Amino acid sequence: MANLKEVRTRIASVSSTQQITSAMKMVSAAKFRRAQNAIIGMRPYAAQLNEIIADIDTGDGVQTPYHAVRPVNTVVLVVVTSNKGLCGAFNSNVLKLAQQRIDHYRTEKAAIHLVCIGKKASELLARQKDLQLVSHDSLLDSPAFDDVASLADTLMADFAEKRIDRVELVYNQFKNSLSQVLSCEQWLPVEGGERRSESGERKNNDYIYEPSKEEILREMIPLTLRSTFYRVVLDSLAAEHGARMTAMQKATDNATELLKDLRLSYNKARQASITNEIIEIVSGSEALKG
Repeated sequence: MANLKEVRTRIASVSSTQQITSAMKMVSAAKFRRAQNAIIGMRPYAAQLNEIIADIDTGDGVQTPYHAVRPVNTVVLVVVTSNKGLCGAFNSNVLKLAQQRIDHYRTEKAAIHLVCIGKKASELLARQKDLQLVSHDSLLDSPAFDDVASLADTLMADFAEKRIDRVELVYNQFKNSLSQVLSCEQWLPVEGGERRSESGERKNNDYIYEPSKEEILREMIPLTLRSTFYRVVLDSLAAEHGARMTAMQKATDNATELLKDLRLSYNKARQASITNEIIEIVSGSEALKG
């Protein structure tokens, strides 16, 4: 009977866990839908901005302070994770890639500054005492463009004033609810892009620029950088909710399978207990007859 009690307790525990994971899956599904709509709406805007910048030929000497390529003495890694767990390998994959970039720049003797968006990155990377770390965990609570743009402006100002030489973004790019693309993008300095046709030939629209290309670039580049930074945060947020929704669905399915096995074990143990009791009664009756 003690065995039956243990199995009943285990069934109740797993059933409770199943209800929790199922509820968390539904909550994540609702948040995922909103985050997905946000990133899907943001991507065409960011892509169009990049296309406009690519149409402006930067090969004729038109530059901005954000195009300056310098020896990398100081680098900033912006690591975007989540504030909460229970989302599978979402955070660990980002942190592994961030650690690889840290080790790479350590070999190059560069000073490394970390900007962590998400508590998981802040908690784990803060253990490395030789790195300067700044946390902006609250950005993920309700990501507004103005808040993200303020952080982007700070990094752009530091780059323009030559306090830092490179900025890289490490995050999970949203692909769909089941998969994310681990990404590391160079945000600063801006790399000159050229549009290409399907045949590989250079493709630019023949625009007449008014005012000059340099003035347009000085206005457009900061706007494009802010939009890219905001897109990265939205990408990571959508990928997080998708990963958590998938993880909770798998946990619910696993709990369902475990409950089937436990109920089968319970029924077997209960039948064995009943059989033992019948044998004891029959044996006692036979003993009294003897």
